[in-house]
Amino acid sequence: MHVVVAPDSFKGTATAAAVAAAIGDGWLAARPDDTVTLLPMADGGEGTLDAFAAAVPGSRRVPVRVTGPAGAPVDAEWLALPDGRAVVELAVTSGLPLLSTLEPDAAQTTGFGEAIAAALDAGATGLVLGIGGSASTDGGAGLLGALGLGGVGASDGSPLGAGGGSLLDGLDGLGALTTSTLRPLPPLGVTVLTDVTSPLLGPTGAAAVFGPQKGVTPDRVPVHEARLAAWAARFPDVDPTTPGAGAAGGAGFGLLVWGATLARGAGAVAAVLGLPDVVATADVVVTGEGRFDGQSAAGKVASVVCAMAEGRRRMLVAGAIDAPVDDFDAAASLTVIATQTTGEPSDAMTDPLRFARIAGQRLAARA
Repeated sequence: MHVVVAPDSFKGTATAAAVAAAIGDGWLAARPDDTVTLLPMADGGEGTLDAFAAAVPGSRRVPVRVTGPAGAPVDAEWLALPDGRAVVELAVTSGLPLLSTLEPDAAQTTGFGEAIAAALDAGATGLVLGIGGSASTDGGAGLLGALGLGGVGASDGSPLGAGGGSLLDGLDGLGALTTSTLRPLPPLGVTVLTDVTSPLLGPTGAAAVFGPQKGVTPDRVPVHEARLAAWAARFPDVDPTTPGAGAAGGAGFGLLVWGATLARGAGAVAAVLGLPDVVATADVVVTGEGRFDGQSAAGKVASVVCAMAEGRRRMLVAGAIDAPVDDFDAAASLTVIATQTTGEPSDAMTDPLRFARIAGQRLAARA
């Protein structure tokens, strides 16, 4: 049989490439005569750059030093594709994993904008931007500042957010902002990959839904909401209700201000990587993610790959399974496997690749 293994990263524990390799190794241990194709996936968040690097021959990693989410320098990278486009991932420049402690008021996306500018300076003719995993709720103010937003400064000449606190503090003291000084879009445009469809504002927006993940306490949500509303009001031509405007703490909105196009993350990544053509040749498709839950159906990798593989045997590997798996022919939970193997469900987090290999073996036995 031809088996395609296309998981997302198991966020915080293992990359998509490592998970795919472990599942594939386990599968071949049980069925050595099968052909296994590894195609690690991403949805715009952590692992997007690695997924493109693994899938696109001739791609090249380019190092860059940028301002991290809390202001300290961060060594990151962007990916140069053979067709002239560049892949830049917010998670590696301005992401939560870069913080030792949460900084709900001070974290910002300046480094992401700096990495984008570096790719443009190097001659990138188009951009693919993954914006999952953000540490901030700055509405994209940091990235726009790095891309040249005009008038970002108070009447006394101090920069936006000077003196600490959010970049969105002190908007009342700002003069007019102008987008005319922003870096021009590259010839092939800017595609933004996000698995989030939230608007910028409101009960399903950046502050209310995602702020708590970044350390925003319930009593501070209205403060962040007010900051974002004031920021959005500065750009009346950009609709804050656009699906995805609230992604990455409002970085989606900031990129809309620049003129970028928002695209559903996993589906867009799959298209760029050529997954539909590979799946069309498969007998079995195995996908996965760290936690398969009620949000997985909303455009996450596992659901996108599952829908794409209709008509094939579809299988799931997940760190934990907290939602019905009726659309899959078989499923394996690393937490369950760890409990059965060592008696410690937490081992699935500390050694996920060991249990991903076992999951691959078990699924192969059911093929």
